[in-house]
Amino acid sequence: MKKTTPQTERAKAHGFLQGAMILTLGVLAVKLMGALFKIPLTWIIQEDGMGYFTTAYSFYSPVYSLAAAGFPVAISRMVSLYATGKRYGDVRQVHRVSIPVFLFTGTLGMAVMLAGAGWYTAAVGNPGAVYCMLALAPAVLFSCLSSIYRGYYEGLRNMAPTAISEILESLCRLVLGLSASWGVLKWGLEEYRSFGTVLGVKADSLAEARAFLLPLAAAGAVAGVTVGSLASFLFLLLRHRSRGDGISQRMLRSAPKPASGRKIALELIKTALPIGVGAVAVNISGLVDATFLQARIRHILTVDAAGLFRLYEGMIPAYNLENPETIPNFLFGCYANAHTLFMLIPAVTQAFGVSALPNVTAAWSEGNPKKLRRSIENVIRVTSVFSLPAGIGMAVLAEPIVGLLYGNRPAAPIVEGVLPIMAIAAVFASMSTPLQSMLQAAGRADIPVKLLAAGLVLKTALGYWLTGMTRWNIAGAAIGTLACYFLMMVGSLISLRRVTGVMPGLGRVFLRPLAAACLCGISAKGVELLLETVLPDPRICALLAIGVAGLVYALSLLGTGAVSSREIISLPGVQKIAKILEKRHGIE
Repeated sequence: MKKTTPQTERAKAHGFLQGAMILTLGVLAVKLMGALFKIPLTWIIQEDGMGYFTTAYSFYSPVYSLAAAGFPVAISRMVSLYATGKRYGDVRQVHRVSIPVFLFTGTLGMAVMLAGAGWYTAAVGNPGAVYCMLALAPAVLFSCLSSIYRGYYEGLRNMAPTAISEILESLCRLVLGLSASWGVLKWGLEEYRSFGTVLGVKADSLAEARAFLLPLAAAGAVAGVTVGSLASFLFLLLRHRSRGDGISQRMLRSAPKPASGRKIALELIKTALPIGVGAVAVNISGLVDATFLQARIRHILTVDAAGLFRLYEGMIPAYNLENPETIPNFLFGCYANAHTLFMLIPAVTQAFGVSALPNVTAAWSEGNPKKLRRSIENVIRVTSVFSLPAGIGMAVLAEPIVGLLYGNRPAAPIVEGVLPIMAIAAVFASMSTPLQSMLQAAGRADIPVKLLAAGLVLKTALGYWLTGMTRWNIAGAAIGTLACYFLMMVGSLISLRRVTGVMPGLGRVFLRPLAAACLCGISAKGVELLLETVLPDPRICALLAIGVAGLVYALSLLGTGAVSSREIISLPGVQKIAKILEKRHGIE
C-alpha cells in the first residue's frame, strides 16, 4: 500500500477549498462569458427575442435534467466512494457503464425536444420560439455525453476538466451565438431596405421586418449553445483518451476485483433516480414560469389591459402596443433578463456543492465526525461569504446595475422592479444548492427531492395567483421563486442537522458574513447616492459604488472574523500572504 505522507494528508485536507477555487474560477469565467453573451444578445434581439430564447431554454432544462437523471452527481458520488476505498476497478467500471446509459437517455431527450417543439410553443402561445427549440435539441445529447466525464473527474477530485470544458463551451456560445444572431438580423434587414421583403415576404415597416427576423436571430444564438456543447464533449473525450484518469496499472492490480457491470449499473440507477427527480423538479420551475407567466399576462390583457398599460406607460415599445398578442412574450423577456442576473449567484455556489460532495462522502463513509463537521462548515461559510454580499448588493443597486448592463432602454424599469426580489431569492438558492449536495453525499438524496417538490408546489401556487394580478404580473413569479428557495434552504439545513448530527456554528458560518454583507450593502447605496450628486453618469457611480462596497466587505470579513488564516492558507499560492497578515494581526 502506498505510504501516506504529510504532504498528501494536507492535500486531502485542503481538497474542498482547492477544488472549490478551481471550479469557482471556472464558473466565474463561464459567467463572465455568459454575461458577455446574454447582455449584448439582449441589445441585438431585444426583449422579444429573449422571450423566444428563454421559452426554448425553459423546455430544454427539464428535458436535459430528465435525460441526465442525476447521473453526473451519482457518478461523482460512486467514484469518490470507490476511490476512497481504493477500489479502482470499480471506479473504471462506473465510467464504462455510464457511456451506454447516457447515449440512450441523451438521444431520447433530443427526440423529445424535436417532437415537442411545435406542440409546446403552440400550447404557451409563443410559436416564434419553435426555431430556438429545434436548434437547441442536439445540445441535450452533447451535454449528456459531457456529463459522463465531468461527473467522473469530479469524483476523482480533479475539477480542472470540468472547468476547462465549461469555459470552452461558453467561449463557443459567445463567439458563434452572437455572430449568428447579429448576422441573421443584418442580412435580413439589408434585404428589407433593398427590396422591402424579408426572406421573400413583404414587410410593411422596419418594425415588422425586425419582428419577423427576431425568432430566427434568437435561433442563431441558440445554435451557438449547441455547438458549444459539442465542443465541450469533444474536449473531454480527447482529454480522457490522451491523458487518462490518473489511475495506474499498479493501482488497478492492487485493487480488489471490480463488481459486475450489471451490479454497478443497478447501483448507479438507484443512486441517480432520486437526485434526477430533484433536478427535474428544479428545472420544471423554469418551465412553469415560461408556461403560466405568459398565460397569466394574456389573462390580464383580457380583463385589465388599460391597467397594465398604465403600469408600464412608456416602457412597452410601440410595435408591441400595436400588436398586443406579443406583449406576454415581451414581458417574459424582461423577466428573463432579471433571471439571468439572478442565476449568476447560485451558479457560482453550485461549484462549492460539486467540490464538497467527494469530501463529505469520504468523511461520512469513514465515520469521522470531526472531519464531517469541518467539511460542512467550510461549505456553508464559503457559500455565505460569496452569496450574501452579491445578493444584498444586487438588491440595493438594482437600478444602476440594470442601467450599466442593459442601458437606458425603455424596458429597463421593468427589469429594475423585479431584480431586488430575485436578488434576495438568489441568496436562498445559493445556500440551498450546496446543502442539498451534502445531503446527497450523506446518502439521503430523497430529502432534496421532497423539499424541491414542496418548494415547487409553493412557487407554482403563489406565482400563479400573483402573476394574474395587474399590480404584480411578472413580479409575482419572482415572489414565488423567493418563497420556494427560502423553504428549500431552511428545510435542507434542518434535514442536514438530523441526518449528520452536525449543527454548524451559525454565528461564524452565517451571521458574521451577514453582518459584513449588510455593511457592504449600506456602503454601496450610500456611495451611489453621494456620487449621484456630483457625477453625471450613473454607470460610473455604480462601478465606483461596487468597488467601495467590495473593499468595505473585505475589511468587514476580517474584522468580524468570518475568515481565518486556515481558510486562506488552504488556497494554493497564498500561504506567504497569509503569514504576512498573521504577523500584522490582520486575520485570526
